[in-house]
Amino acid sequence: MDSQNKWKPGKKDAVFLAVIIAVIVLLALGTGKRTTKSTPNDQIHAHAVTRQACMECHGVNGIQPRPLEHHVKDDQCFQCHTQPKDWQGKKQ
Repeated sequence: MDSQNKWKPGKKDAVFLAVIIAVIVLLALGTGKRTTKSTPNDQIHAHAVTRQACMECHGVNGIQPRPLEHHVKDDQCFQCHTQPKDWQGKKQ
């Protein structure tokens, strides 16, 4: 085999490899444990299993409105706010 036909990695190959590694690292870090608060395990939240029930208190005019920086996607509160392991309320 001729030495001119051998493949030798170059700068483009190193950059490509670095991008692939960065994507894998970011995906691995992004799959970590959620950091949102669990739903409190108390009588007030025992029956709050729907968005409508949550918004009675946490809506704009509620007694404890959501913070302004709260994530916009709020179709289902329990996608982010999990129920505690020892949840005493109704299961969703």
